[in-house]
Amino acid sequence: MKTFLNSLLLFAFLFSSSLIAQTAVSGEVKDEASNLPLPGVNIIVKGTTNGTSTDFDGKYTINLNTGDVVVFSYLGYTTKEITYTGGSTLDVSIAEDVAQLNEIVLIGYGSTTKQDATGAVEKVSDEEFNRGAIVAPQQLIAGKAAGVRITTGGGAAGEGGEIRIRGGASLSATNDPLIVIDGLPIDQRGGAQGSRNALNAINPADIADFVVLKDASATAIYGSRASNGVILITTKKGRRNQPLKIEYGLQTSLRQVTNTVDVLSADEYRSLQSQPEFDPSTLGNASTDWQDEIYKTAAGAIHNLTVSKGYETFNFRANFNHASQQGPLLGDLYERTGLNSAFEKRLLDNDLKLTLVTKATHEEFNYPNGGAIGAAVAFDPTQSVRDEFGNYVQLGDPLAPANPVFLLQENQNKSTVKRLITNFNVDYKFWFLKDLRFNLNAGMDYAENDGAEFNQPNPNNANAFAFRNIYSGLNRNTSLDFYFNYKSTLESINTVVDITAGYGFQEFYVRSNIDQTSGPNVTVDTDINRNALQSFFTRASFDISDRYLLSAVFRRDRTSRFANNQWGTFPGASVGWKITNEKWMENSFFSNLKLRAGWGVTGQQEVGPSYGALGLYTPSRNNQANIQFGTDSSGNPIFINTLRPEGFDENLKWEETTQYNLALDFGLFDNRLTGTVDGYYRETDDLLATVPVPAGANLTDLLLTNVGSTTSRGLEVSLNGVIAQGENFNWDTNFNITFQEREITKLSLSDDPNFFIQQGGIAGGVGNTIQLWRPGYDPTTFFVFRQVYDSNGQPIEGAYVDVNGDNQITEADRQAYKKATPDAFIGFTNNFAYKNFDLNFTFRGSFGNYVYNNSASSLGNLATVVDAAGSYQPNAHSSYLDTNFRNQELFSDLYIQRADFIRLDNISLGYTFELSKTTLRASLTGTNLFVITEYDGLDPEISNGIENGFYPRTRDVVLGLNLTF
Repeated sequence: MKTFLNSLLLFAFLFSSSLIAQTAVSGEVKDEASNLPLPGVNIIVKGTTNGTSTDFDGKYTINLNTGDVVVFSYLGYTTKEITYTGGSTLDVSIAEDVAQLNEIVLIGYGSTTKQDATGAVEKVSDEEFNRGAIVAPQQLIAGKAAGVRITTGGGAAGEGGEIRIRGGASLSATNDPLIVIDGLPIDQRGGAQGSRNALNAINPADIADFVVLKDASATAIYGSRASNGVILITTKKGRRNQPLKIEYGLQTSLRQVTNTVDVLSADEYRSLQSQPEFDPSTLGNASTDWQDEIYKTAAGAIHNLTVSKGYETFNFRANFNHASQQGPLLGDLYERTGLNSAFEKRLLDNDLKLTLVTKATHEEFNYPNGGAIGAAVAFDPTQSVRDEFGNYVQLGDPLAPANPVFLLQENQNKSTVKRLITNFNVDYKFWFLKDLRFNLNAGMDYAENDGAEFNQPNPNNANAFAFRNIYSGLNRNTSLDFYFNYKSTLESINTVVDITAGYGFQEFYVRSNIDQTSGPNVTVDTDINRNALQSFFTRASFDISDRYLLSAVFRRDRTSRFANNQWGTFPGASVGWKITNEKWMENSFFSNLKLRAGWGVTGQQEVGPSYGALGLYTPSRNNQANIQFGTDSSGNPIFINTLRPEGFDENLKWEETTQYNLALDFGLFDNRLTGTVDGYYRETDDLLATVPVPAGANLTDLLLTNVGSTTSRGLEVSLNGVIAQGENFNWDTNFNITFQEREITKLSLSDDPNFFIQQGGIAGGVGNTIQLWRPGYDPTTFFVFRQVYDSNGQPIEGAYVDVNGDNQITEADRQAYKKATPDAFIGFTNNFAYKNFDLNFTFRGSFGNYVYNNSASSLGNLATVVDAAGSYQPNAHSSYLDTNFRNQELFSDLYIQRADFIRLDNISLGYTFELSKTTLRASLTGTNLFVITEYDGLDPEISNGIENGFYPRTRDVVLGLNLTF
């Protein structure tokens, strides 16, 4: 007993001595990048249980002894250890662990880690986005991901962009990827009538990341809509235990067109008087560049105000934004006002998480008269804009176009789009089995549009009518899906099992109304389309010994679009081998090495809004197809409206795309250099295409049916490097290159290899085309005569190669020649940071693609000027000065021009001012600063490869200010 009391006294003495030796230390933990306090940071003395955490203001207090090693850890941040050497204050800054933050990637109805992904999945996060006054979200990732090509439609206000993942898989059906926003798949047909871009309802500043699913093993979980790839967009949400954060951002911009169509100047046009066929009496006394008259320097401004805060069980984020962007064409304006909010609530000891995300936008479009672009190209440059009385100069000929400035100033077309995208998610971990989760996602995308278009009659034509069009529409997309997920580690076999099974239902409703008046012609019409998709899906993944990965996907879809083939089955499978986790690779040169392969079947069912499981009957309108049945009591004829049956294929079914994928992911120098080499092969069968059918075989001579096949193959290489990483200077880079080729392998029901369908309508005549679909060729291949040149290399007018040797030039001598699709395209990004300065830039390039210069082919000749109907003499393209062609040579390969290019797409310089509790970043950004190309037309980057009436792209200069406090 005495010994025990002595021991107790000794312990009490030592314990009190240790308390006396300890010092109460206080401090604050901040984010190294933003200098903002971090709540909830875990702080512990290494090797002990002595610990605490920071409060909502990032502050803490802990008792320490000299020499204690204090460990600061926080989810998503690099753990920091500091040896305490004395003092009552210890302030610490910790940095985000980029590798850890990027480790989790969405894969559709779930997530995985980068190292465990077996499909072709690529994530582009907020810090990697292109900068500037961006209103179209797809422009954030242009040039950032291998296999993904984004082409803007031009410089119009609010213009979006064409997205192609691995080139697309269809012909007549859409080649757009399926886009899923916070778990809600949006309508692939556009999402909202009256809008230039379906994604404009999403504020780019509100997006956290894009995840691109490229191969079939990754996209098969989305089944019937995934042949063209899937893009998952996740918007920003507040963080748990986050202090109140207020952010304000402003971007102001100026935009100018980078190029215009090269037509004859006023002096060059006057020189045509030397031609005997030219009528000099039509010449004016002015020198007007009509394209200068219709394009102006456009201004824009984007405002973002964001408030976010997080508690232990609740966090929220709310963003108010307003974007105003002018297009360079007179009268072109886009405005968006939006409110985005995200709320997360955790209940039942964090086993239940409820998330509500809502985006409400009000968009206004002022569409200019697009005909003014063509009118400005063709209008007589010797005429002035207005006469001495201030009236618009018109040419007086009924067949002449109206004054281009008149078209823009006196006509109007305004559209308003109100859109609500909302999504409610329930995620629950069962109390009796924590490895089992239930996830429910209910969403709606609702849009209404109203618009009015009023066009004055052509002043040159006394018989022309004014045109009035009042239009409106409604798009409603509702979705409900749920799934169960079980993920557990089976210790007995050293395997992680991840199993998901679920059900989904989605319905689309579209209504369009028009009320058009043009003189005595009145058209009032309402079109309604409604279709639904029902789905069952499952996925099982296995990680064996942290080395071998297996994954299998199965989806069963039912659509209301088809009559007799409503059900489709879409399987997928993939494997992976984490080679660096093998024992014999422990001291290897690689810090990461993974081999993966995949296979899958996906579908395509987007054949237009009017196609359904039942045949269509079109009612007669305006007494144009009515039948007389007798007369009334006054002897007047009685007409009965008729219903006209349309062409219909009751056996229509899905397109089916089978894709194979093989890839190698690698990392060197502790992952300072990482990369992926990814190859794929894809076959699409039962193409949804509109083809001619024999007379009497159906109710139309052109029928949408399943016919033909295509194949495509490609190689994608992506490299990411951290070149410099230090206290004051950082430099990282990304380079990606994609090689691709695509061809039609079958196009007719009879397997006729010589059968082809002409495509690609052009200006210069009625019904002319310049491209063709034909087995063995890319779908964008041009169809031309081979031009003959003289000894000086000058083209000989009307002289073409007699391909078949019959001593005459006929349609049989037209040949498939070149294509609009590039053989390869690249993206190259660099990010620099020196102290408070940051600089980043992105180049994009395309190689092996060609463009048909329709502006030159249709206008680059004398006949366009002197043979115009009536007394009107339009302007000519300046290529006439080189060729001296008398007549149009629309189908000459002379106008198929190589369109390789390298474009400085985006460059941004910024400086961050660190104030007491506030940070201010000022930036200067330029977009589309220059293009290196041999193409002498308007722009080498045109999606369909035909330059005609193209709205020129702009060069933007943007000043940005971002304030955080």
